Amino acid sequence: MTDFLNKVIKDSDNEFASIVNEGVEAGDVSTFIDTGSYIFNALASGTIHGGIPANKITALAGESATGKTFFVLGMCKHFLDNNPDAGVIYFESESAITKDLIENRGIDTKRMVVMPVTTVQEFRTQSLRVLDSYLEQDEADRKPLLLVLDSLGMLSTTKEVEDTEAGKETRDMTRAQVVKAAFRVLTLKLGKAKVPLVITNHTYDVVGSMFPQKEMGGGSGLKYAASTIIYLSKKKDKDGSEVVGNIIHCKTHKSRLSKENSMVDVRLSYEKGLDRYYGLLDLALKHGIFKQVSTRIELPDGTKQYAKTINNDPEKYFTDDIMQQLDEAAQKEFSYGIS
Repeated sequence: MTDFLNKVIKDSDNEFASIVNEGVEAGDVSTFIDTGSYIFNALASGTIHGGIPANKITALAGESATGKTFFVLGMCKHFLDNNPDAGVIYFESESAITKDLIENRGIDTKRMVVMPVTTVQEFRTQSLRVLDSYLEQDEADRKPLLLVLDSLGMLSTTKEVEDTEAGKETRDMTRAQVVKAAFRVLTLKLGKAKVPLVITNHTYDVVGSMFPQKEMGGGSGLKYAASTIIYLSKKKDKDGSEVVGNIIHCKTHKSRLSKENSMVDVRLSYEKGLDRYYGLLDLALKHGIFKQVSTRIELPDGTKQYAKTINNDPEKYFTDDIMQQLDEAAQKEFSYGIS
């Protein structure tokens, strides 16, 4: 039977087909991209040492000014810092990215390409060219690569551009189909290349809903194609009266790797970017690793510290043993089938 199945694959001329025991090339998730935040890693993958899948689409959605771009740039910085040979291709549709902005976030500008795109078709063509070029390299020569689209909501279509140039004000009713078609092709290519794609998108309030409800724009294409969809909202992070960053509230709207509707808070500092340890203290308290005693936190060795002291020097208090316990707690909190 194995010979027959191999013949089926060969005759099909399908570059993505494979016998399951050899691995599903475009489907299996074997590696993750560390996001730079332990608690966000846990939300996205069920382990603090995971992150976003290295061969799938991850969508970050939120209203305007919720920090989506800064959040993604924080991920880019951590990705490049931890992979000296890596590169980032940043497809940009909002004309919001500048050299100063990238440099101010501490990102290595020599290993990041910003590629402006205006239409869904242009993004599809350019991203597929990047992936095809990447796949032409010998597998041993391929360096880590991260693709970003910021944002899907601002992309037009070729028809909309042509209608605008012709003075027409009609809406392109085929946009949702164009988006869906683009992701159908991209999803398989990303899986084969083992390259992640992070997409930012806008949300809007659902009119007529009995309860306040957010919905992601752009039709169903991204909803089906994305392995993970996380909704973002924010509040200001203050040190006294000074605003020093944002606290990003993250909720899993869809996930094939972790529990849906899970929620965490991530700190995004103006000075340092994503706070790697923020959120772990809450997880430790929830699962009894640390204990709240009046206004202080009791550690496993019996000593007591204020929360601010722990957060200001996390590497001292989140030891290897504590991190192992936190990972076990994260798996119980966010992974399917673990209790």
